Amino acid sequence: MNTVRASAIGIFGGTFDPVHFGHLRAVLEAREKLQLDEFRLVPAGRPPHRALPVASAADRLAMLRLAVTGQPGMVVDDREIQRAGNSYMVDTLADIRQESGDVPLLLLVGQDAANSLDTWHDWKRIFKLAHLVVMRRPESRLRWTGELEECVKNRLTESPERLKEETAGFVLTLEVTQLAISSTGIRDILFAGQSPGYLLPDSIIDYIRENRLYFAGGAGKG
Repeated sequence: MNTVRASAIGIFGGTFDPVHFGHLRAVLEAREKLQLDEFRLVPAGRPPHRALPVASAADRLAMLRLAVTGQPGMVVDDREIQRAGNSYMVDTLADIRQESGDVPLLLLVGQDAANSLDTWHDWKRIFKLAHLVVMRRPESRLRWTGELEECVKNRLTESPERLKEETAGFVLTLEVTQLAISSTGIRDILFAGQSPGYLLPDSIIDYIRENRLYFAGGAGKG
């Protein structure tokens, strides 16, 4: 069976604890605007910059797979959960680069993450492995300073097409709809015994209830 090689691969990481419409809407818009035929969602195993996820790795994977069911080109990549130790995006990108050869890799991050990129492990190497796509609100402004600003300013492009002409190294800002939804807020709602309806897919709500995630006496508030 012949496989079609992707012209570019989008990559979006997070704890997804749980995944919600804020994640999914941003990813859908980015995939369509960038015309990506392959998009990987990468749940973190052990994130170094934040508390450990509340739900187990198995539950977060199951919820994420439910969320992308029926979405062509959307792939859940579990390599960070399978990898021992802290989950560093630079290691993930290096793995995918080794597998994909010279296919352009597009790392998508939210604006807050982009502003603090220089606190990430081995952050300068990211530009050698992938392009950076910053998903931002139309009215917001990026706040790059110091060494990060110097590193980014000569990499900026306004052309999504350029990201497919080179394997890595450019920075593109992309306006997407930012929904005021957070995984922390959803966990708080569930812990209080309230409904999280319209904040995440019904299939995820059903999974959470069936497995008693985020409830008192269950997974805890987090």
